[in-house]
Amino acid sequence: MSLVRDDLAACNRLIVERMQSDVALIPQLAAHIVAAGGKRLRPLLTLAAARMCGYRGQRHVGLAACVEFIHTATLLHDDVVDESALRRGQASANALFGNKASVLVGDFLFSRAFEVMVEDGSLEVLRILSAASATIAEGEVLQLITQNDTTTTEAQYLKVIEGKTAALFAAATEVGAVVADQPPARQAALRAFGAALGVAFQLVDDALDYSADQQALGKTVGDDFREGKITLPVLLAFARGSDDDRAFWRRTLEDREQTDSDLGEALTLMRRHGALDDTIERARLYGDQAIAALAGFPDTAEKRALADVVAFCIERAR
Repeated sequence: MSLVRDDLAACNRLIVERMQSDVALIPQLAAHIVAAGGKRLRPLLTLAAARMCGYRGQRHVGLAACVEFIHTATLLHDDVVDESALRRGQASANALFGNKASVLVGDFLFSRAFEVMVEDGSLEVLRILSAASATIAEGEVLQLITQNDTTTTEAQYLKVIEGKTAALFAAATEVGAVVADQPPARQAALRAFGAALGVAFQLVDDALDYSADQQALGKTVGDDFREGKITLPVLLAFARGSDDDRAFWRRTLEDREQTDSDLGEALTLMRRHGALDDTIERARLYGDQAIAALAGFPDTAEKRALADVVAFCIERAR
């Protein structure tokens, strides 16, 4: 963050400026989630990728804001779908303002993102970010379809997280290369970096949902379990468990018959079968892929910082 401090400050100013509206509820609700203090990880990737590629203009600032608007819009929509009460440790927007307002303001932020993209003027950037937006929606719908279904395969699960999380990471880093006029091979390398990082990030998130401290996680621990989401820790514990274990998972996730002690029992089963540790180990493998994708870039402070982002995303699990 220190390497792109000025760029990030400019990005934050643009975010605040472009979320304004004469309809008072829009900036009020948008400010609530923006002020909740996310890490700005995705726009940070755009800014750092552009600088690593030698870009010295300002287009990357607007595109970083686009990336954050898309991300924030999906958060607003996701919290409505998931009926979440917390977001980043605070009351979620839907809990405070209601579902209808959250969905509509999410739509507003999506629209703002596309306005800024059009102002940038690059059809290639527009193609990348619009495709990512569609892929995110597909990933969320696929998750809805696989929810509460213990017959979900690892391949289906990976397709979900490649869509709902990794697609925006990949787009965020790729547009950094595009504004810097990098050759296709380097654009592809940064896309691969972002995609692998995004999968690693989501794998860690899915493990933390069962094992983290609620304040550190920024949302209610066990939300995935209560909603019946099929994540890798569940898939591993289910596959390695006994008939009684699998009956437990079917009752709690498929039938949604849960008692107060069931989350603790789920965690016990995951630990018994090494599901959480193996999920984090899988995240490390994707992290290695992300770092390998940077191999063709010169050794700069920005390159080292992007590698550090990979470590940061995975070490959250400690």
